[in-house]
Amino acid sequence: MRSSILLSAFYATAVVAAPSYPKFEADAATPTSPDDLSDYFSMLASKISAGVDAGSAQSCDLSNAVLPTTSPSPLPSVSEGLKLKHVAIGRGTQNYTCDLSNTTAAPAAVGATATLFNATCIASAYPDLLNLLPRVALAFNLTESSAYPANLIPSTTGEVLAPGNYMISGHHYFINSVTPFFDLNTTNWDLGTVPSVKNATATAPEGAAVGQQGEAAVAWLKLTAREGATGKLQEVYRVETAGGSQPATCAGMSAAFEVQYSAQYWFFESDS
Repeated sequence: MRSSILLSAFYATAVVAAPSYPKFEADAATPTSPDDLSDYFSMLASKISAGVDAGSAQSCDLSNAVLPTTSPSPLPSVSEGLKLKHVAIGRGTQNYTCDLSNTTAAPAAVGATATLFNATCIASAYPDLLNLLPRVALAFNLTESSAYPANLIPSTTGEVLAPGNYMISGHHYFINSVTPFFDLNTTNWDLGTVPSVKNATATAPEGAAVGQQGEAAVAWLKLTAREGATGKLQEVYRVETAGGSQPATCAGMSAAFEVQYSAQYWFFESDS
Protein backbone atom coordinates (compact mmCIF):
# COMPACT_ATOMS: atom_id res chain seq x y z
CA MET A 1 0.00 0.00 0.00
CA ARG A 2 2.84 2.40 0.82
CA SER A 3 4.34 2.07 -2.63
CA SER A 4 1.00 2.91 -4.23
CA ILE A 5 1.18 6.50 -3.02
CA LEU A 6 2.81 8.82 -5.54
CA LEU A 7 3.61 12.45 -4.82
CA SER A 8 4.12 14.51 -8.00
CA ALA A 9 6.50 17.49 -7.95
CA PHE A 10 8.24 20.01 -10.16
CA TYR A 11 11.61 21.74 -9.81
CA ALA A 12 11.23 25.45 -10.62
CA THR A 13 13.25 28.65 -10.69
CA ALA A 14 11.68 31.72 -12.24
CA VAL A 15 9.49 29.40 -14.30
CA VAL A 16 8.34 25.82 -13.80
CA ALA A 17 10.97 23.43 -15.17
CA ALA A 18 10.85 19.79 -16.25
CA PRO A 19 8.53 17.64 -14.11
CA SER A 20 9.74 15.40 -11.34
CA TYR A 21 7.80 12.91 -9.28
CA PRO A 22 8.75 11.18 -6.04
CA LYS A 23 8.66 7.45 -5.52
CA PHE A 24 8.78 5.63 -2.22
CA GLU A 25 12.28 4.85 -0.92
CA ALA A 26 12.71 2.73 2.21
CA ASP A 27 15.98 4.47 3.12
CA ALA A 28 14.40 7.88 2.70
CA ALA A 29 11.67 6.86 5.09
CA THR A 30 14.11 6.10 7.90
CA PRO A 31 14.27 9.63 9.40
CA THR A 32 10.50 9.76 9.24
CA SER A 33 9.42 7.41 11.99
CA PRO A 34 7.83 4.16 10.78
CA ASP A 35 5.16 4.95 13.36
CA ASP A 36 4.36 8.17 11.46
CA LEU A 37 3.93 6.21 8.25
CA SER A 38 1.83 3.58 9.99
CA ASP A 39 -0.35 6.24 11.62
CA TYR A 40 -0.81 8.02 8.30
CA PHE A 41 -1.87 4.92 6.41
CA SER A 42 -4.16 3.84 9.23
CA MET A 43 -5.85 7.26 9.21
CA LEU A 44 -6.01 7.26 5.44
CA ALA A 45 -7.62 3.83 5.38
CA SER A 46 -10.39 5.01 7.69
CA LYS A 47 -10.97 8.25 5.77
CA ILE A 48 -10.11 7.25 2.23
CA SER A 49 -13.47 7.95 0.61
CA ALA A 50 -13.69 11.38 2.24
CA GLY A 51 -10.02 12.00 1.47
CA VAL A 52 -10.58 11.48 -2.23
CA ASP A 53 -13.25 14.18 -2.27
CA ALA A 54 -11.31 16.55 -0.03
CA GLY A 55 -8.16 16.27 -2.09
CA SER A 56 -9.85 17.51 -5.24
CA ALA A 57 -12.30 19.99 -3.69
CA GLN A 58 -11.46 23.62 -3.01
CA SER A 59 -14.80 24.69 -1.55
CA CYS A 60 -15.52 23.48 1.99
CA ASP A 61 -16.33 24.89 5.40
CA LEU A 62 -13.05 26.41 6.66
CA SER A 63 -14.46 27.53 10.00
CA ASN A 64 -12.95 24.45 11.66
CA ALA A 65 -9.48 24.87 10.14
CA VAL A 66 -7.01 26.15 12.73
CA LEU A 67 -3.57 27.48 11.80
CA PRO A 68 -0.87 25.66 13.85
CA THR A 69 0.78 27.91 16.44
CA THR A 70 2.96 25.54 18.48
CA SER A 71 6.38 26.95 17.54
CA PRO A 72 8.59 28.02 20.50
CA SER A 73 7.99 31.71 19.67
CA PRO A 74 4.58 31.92 18.01
CA LEU A 75 4.34 33.78 14.73
CA PRO A 76 2.27 36.98 14.61
CA SER A 77 -1.44 36.40 14.25
CA VAL A 78 -3.27 36.65 10.96
CA SER A 79 -4.07 40.30 10.29
CA GLU A 80 -7.55 41.52 11.12
CA GLY A 81 -9.97 41.34 8.23
CA LEU A 82 -8.30 38.40 6.50
CA LYS A 83 -9.83 34.96 6.03
CA LEU A 84 -8.44 31.56 5.10
CA LYS A 85 -8.54 30.85 1.39
CA HIS A 86 -6.35 27.81 0.77
CA VAL A 87 -4.14 25.24 2.51
CA ALA A 88 -1.47 23.25 0.67
CA ILE A 89 1.22 20.71 1.35
CA GLY A 90 4.49 21.88 -0.20
CA ARG A 91 7.06 19.26 -1.27
CA GLY A 92 10.38 20.27 -2.78
CA THR A 93 13.84 21.51 -1.87
CA GLN A 94 15.49 24.27 0.10
CA ASN A 95 18.45 25.52 -1.96
CA TYR A 96 21.89 26.63 -0.76
CA THR A 97 25.31 27.73 -2.04
CA CYS A 98 28.80 27.46 -0.56
CA ASP A 99 32.00 29.45 -0.99
CA LEU A 100 34.39 26.55 -1.47
CA SER A 101 37.35 28.74 -0.55
CA ASN A 102 35.96 28.99 2.99
CA THR A 103 34.72 25.61 4.17
CA THR A 104 34.17 26.84 7.73
CA ALA A 105 31.54 29.34 6.56
CA ALA A 106 27.84 28.54 6.80
CA PRO A 107 25.98 27.76 3.55
CA ALA A 108 23.95 30.63 2.15
CA ALA A 109 20.24 30.15 1.52
CA VAL A 110 19.25 30.94 -2.07
CA GLY A 111 15.55 30.16 -2.08
CA ALA A 112 13.38 27.10 -2.48
CA THR A 113 11.24 25.28 -5.02
CA ALA A 114 8.19 23.19 -4.26
CA THR A 115 4.98 21.83 -5.70
CA LEU A 116 1.85 22.68 -3.71
CA PHE A 117 -0.89 20.08 -3.22
CA ASN A 118 -4.44 21.05 -2.28
CA ALA A 119 -5.18 20.15 1.35
CA THR A 120 -7.79 22.80 2.07
CA CYS A 121 -10.65 20.51 3.02
CA ILE A 122 -8.33 18.12 4.84
CA ALA A 123 -7.33 21.10 7.04
CA SER A 124 -10.96 21.62 7.90
CA ALA A 125 -12.13 18.04 8.35
CA TYR A 126 -9.03 16.02 9.29
CA PRO A 127 -6.31 18.12 10.96
CA ASP A 128 -4.69 15.00 12.38
CA LEU A 129 -4.14 13.66 8.87
CA LEU A 130 -2.97 17.07 7.63
CA ASN A 131 -0.32 17.35 10.33
CA LEU A 132 1.20 14.00 9.34
CA LEU A 133 1.43 14.82 5.64
CA PRO A 134 4.71 16.85 5.73
CA ARG A 135 6.40 14.02 7.63
CA VAL A 136 5.11 11.35 5.28
CA ALA A 137 6.04 13.35 2.17
CA LEU A 138 9.72 13.07 3.09
CA ALA A 139 9.49 9.29 2.67
CA PHE A 140 9.29 9.82 -1.09
CA ASN A 141 12.37 10.79 -3.09
CA LEU A 142 12.08 13.39 -5.82
CA THR A 143 12.84 11.64 -9.11
CA GLU A 144 13.25 13.52 -12.38
CA SER A 145 11.19 12.34 -15.31
CA SER A 146 10.67 13.65 -18.81
CA ALA A 147 7.06 12.52 -18.74
CA TYR A 148 4.56 11.16 -16.27
CA PRO A 149 3.24 7.62 -16.73
CA ALA A 150 0.01 7.83 -18.70
CA ASN A 151 -2.05 6.14 -16.01
CA LEU A 152 -1.12 8.91 -13.55
CA ILE A 153 -2.47 11.74 -15.68
CA PRO A 154 -6.08 12.64 -14.85
CA SER A 155 -7.84 14.87 -17.34
CA THR A 156 -7.98 17.80 -14.95
CA THR A 157 -4.34 18.45 -14.19
CA GLY A 158 -1.67 15.81 -14.74
CA GLU A 159 -0.50 14.96 -11.22
CA VAL A 160 -2.01 14.04 -7.87
CA LEU A 161 -0.97 12.91 -4.43
CA ALA A 162 -2.63 9.49 -4.44
CA PRO A 163 -4.54 7.59 -3.16
CA GLY A 164 -6.11 10.59 -1.43
CA ASN A 165 -6.13 12.43 -4.78
CA TYR A 166 -4.53 15.58 -3.38
CA MET A 167 -4.27 17.52 -6.60
CA ILE A 168 -1.68 20.13 -7.52
CA SER A 169 -2.87 23.62 -6.62
CA GLY A 170 0.27 25.57 -7.41
CA HIS A 171 4.01 26.05 -7.32
CA HIS A 172 6.43 27.87 -5.04
CA TYR A 173 9.75 29.36 -6.12
CA PHE A 174 11.80 32.56 -5.85
CA ILE A 175 11.71 35.25 -8.55
CA ASN A 176 14.78 36.89 -7.02
CA SER A 177 16.90 36.41 -3.91
CA VAL A 178 14.42 38.16 -1.61
CA THR A 179 11.02 37.43 -3.17
CA PRO A 180 9.33 34.08 -2.50
CA PHE A 181 6.59 33.58 -5.08
CA PHE A 182 3.47 31.43 -4.94
CA ASP A 183 1.52 30.68 -8.11
CA LEU A 184 -1.89 29.23 -7.28
CA ASN A 185 -3.26 29.40 -10.80
CA THR A 186 -3.61 25.91 -12.28
CA THR A 187 -5.93 24.05 -14.61
CA ASN A 188 -7.95 23.10 -11.53
CA TRP A 189 -8.32 26.43 -9.73
CA ASP A 190 -7.56 30.09 -10.32
CA LEU A 191 -6.67 31.25 -6.81
CA GLY A 192 -4.15 33.98 -7.48
CA THR A 193 -0.43 34.70 -7.21
CA VAL A 194 1.64 36.05 -4.33
CA PRO A 195 5.04 37.73 -4.61
CA SER A 196 5.90 38.01 -0.92
CA VAL A 197 8.35 39.18 1.71
CA LYS A 198 9.24 37.59 5.04
CA ASN A 199 7.38 39.25 7.90
CA ALA A 200 8.38 37.00 10.82
CA THR A 201 10.20 33.75 11.57
CA ALA A 202 9.98 31.19 14.36
CA THR A 203 12.05 28.13 15.19
CA ALA A 204 10.34 24.85 14.39
CA PRO A 205 9.04 23.12 17.53
CA GLU A 206 10.91 20.37 19.32
CA GLY A 207 10.11 17.04 17.70
CA ALA A 208 9.62 18.48 14.20
CA ALA A 209 10.39 15.93 11.50
CA VAL A 210 14.01 15.77 10.36
CA GLY A 211 15.08 15.38 6.75
CA GLN A 212 16.34 12.35 4.89
CA GLN A 213 19.88 12.86 6.20
CA GLY A 214 18.75 14.01 9.63
CA GLU A 215 18.51 17.71 8.72
CA ALA A 216 16.56 19.84 11.16
CA ALA A 217 13.22 21.30 10.13
CA VAL A 218 13.40 24.76 8.60
CA ALA A 219 11.83 27.66 10.45
CA TRP A 220 8.16 28.52 10.43
CA LEU A 221 7.41 31.76 8.56
CA LYS A 222 4.84 34.48 8.12
CA LEU A 223 5.02 36.12 4.69
CA THR A 224 3.13 39.20 3.50
CA ALA A 225 2.19 40.05 -0.06
CA ARG A 226 4.20 42.49 -2.14
CA GLU A 227 2.67 44.75 -4.77
CA GLY A 228 1.33 42.72 -7.66
CA ALA A 229 -0.40 39.96 -5.69
CA THR A 230 -3.66 38.74 -7.23
CA GLY A 231 -6.72 36.86 -6.03
CA LYS A 232 -6.95 39.11 -2.95
CA LEU A 233 -4.13 37.06 -1.34
CA GLN A 234 -2.43 38.96 1.47
CA GLU A 235 -0.57 36.62 3.85
CA VAL A 236 1.08 33.19 3.71
CA TYR A 237 2.18 31.02 6.63
CA ARG A 238 4.72 28.19 6.37
CA VAL A 239 4.19 25.84 9.33
CA GLU A 240 4.62 22.19 10.35
CA THR A 241 7.91 22.07 8.47
CA ALA A 242 9.89 18.86 7.92
CA GLY A 243 13.59 18.79 7.00
CA GLY A 244 15.21 21.37 4.74
CA SER A 245 17.91 22.91 6.98
CA GLN A 246 21.49 23.33 5.78
CA PRO A 247 24.56 21.88 7.56
CA ALA A 248 26.46 24.13 9.97
CA THR A 249 29.40 24.65 7.59
CA CYS A 250 30.33 24.17 3.95
CA ALA A 251 32.85 21.42 4.74
CA GLY A 252 32.32 18.58 2.28
CA MET A 253 29.53 20.38 0.43
CA SER A 254 29.21 21.35 -3.24
CA ALA A 255 29.13 24.94 -4.49
CA ALA A 256 25.36 24.53 -4.84
CA PHE A 257 23.16 21.91 -3.23
CA GLU A 258 19.56 21.15 -2.27
CA VAL A 259 17.97 19.76 0.89
CA GLN A 260 14.57 18.11 0.57
CA TYR A 261 11.74 19.45 2.72
CA SER A 262 8.01 19.55 3.15
CA ALA A 263 5.64 21.95 4.91
CA GLN A 264 2.10 23.19 5.25
CA TYR A 265 1.30 26.50 3.54
CA TRP A 266 -1.72 28.50 4.66
CA PHE A 267 -2.98 31.33 2.40
CA PHE A 268 -5.16 34.20 3.66
CA GLU A 269 -7.13 36.70 1.58
CA SER A 270 -8.85 40.02 2.19
CA ASP A 271 -12.62 40.25 2.28
CA SER A 272 -12.74 43.11 -0.16
